[in-house]
Amino acid sequence: MSALPAPLEEVVEDFAAVAPRDRLQLLLEMGQELPALPERFASRAGMEQVQECQSPLFLAVEVEQAGPVHLWFDAPAEAPTTRGFAGILRTGLEGASAEQVLAVPDDFYVRLGLAELVSPLRLRGMAAMLARVKGQVRAAS
Repeated sequence: MSALPAPLEEVVEDFAAVAPRDRLQLLLEMGQELPALPERFASRAGMEQVQECQSPLFLAVEVEQAGPVHLWFDAPAEAPTTRGFAGILRTGLEGASAEQVLAVPDDFYVRLGLAELVSPLRLRGMAAMLARVKGQVRAAS
């Protein structure tokens, strides 16, 4: 049994299904699908900056009482890789339960097959994003 929520497992499978040279394009497309922030985050109030990312990345996590987790990310369009990582987390974890989010292995991103396409520093940025998401979920639960 996978520890990944079904939508995140689908993202991992999508990356596994394409040739390595196409994974970077898929990553960039994930960033393009990142939704706009709701007005309440327009000034980034209530958002946390992920300092480990090479580009400015802010995130907010909302956990409904005994319900789903909602994720919001803000990254500049000039940082398509960072936006792609945020898009993967948003697509894969939006609507998951707090327990599902906390159960995601910290190194799940290794399964995306991006290690030969992006620098280790960028992959650590994605790990930091997931760690911050989990931290906010723990704090809200």
